[in-house]
Amino acid sequence: MRIGVYPGSFDPVTNGHLDILERSSKLFDRVVVAVIHNPQKRGFFTIEERVDILKNITSHNPKVSVDSFSGLLMDYVKNQGAQAVIRGLRAVSDFDYEMQMALMNNKLSPEIETIFIISCPQYIYLSSTKIKEVAILGGCIHGLVPSLVEERLKEKIKLLGSGS
Repeated sequence: MRIGVYPGSFDPVTNGHLDILERSSKLFDRVVVAVIHNPQKRGFFTIEERVDILKNITSHNPKVSVDSFSGLLMDYVKNQGAQAVIRGLRAVSDFDYEMQMALMNNKLSPEIETIFIISCPQYIYLSSTKIKEVAILGGCIHGLVPSLVEERLKEKIKLLGSGS
């Protein structure tokens, strides 16, 4: 069985992420979406909220499972029995960072490949950071994220605005 791990913060997941996920699920028998828990970063959504959102959004695809992890990515990939790490590329600036990560991962686990999938042109400008900025400032994010993410972002912004 060919297994790929698609790691990321997904804070929040965008339509660009989902495009990479759908395309990679055509290449693998199973794709594990792995939400990275980085204790040094405070997320907008909790790890549990991100996992819940991703499970809801991907429930239609039997090849996709959702999980979270902390620690070294390559340890997690090995524990999943995966052969590859899946990464999306939007721009040349992404490539430089991703290439460095892929080389380090290859040093740690040469038997595991990194697969780069280039974003579709309509998603090349999308990032979770930009989505959050636009949503917080009251801009329209419709069509850039799944409707569930749009709803949850609005709820979270309202909660934060009320001081709760």
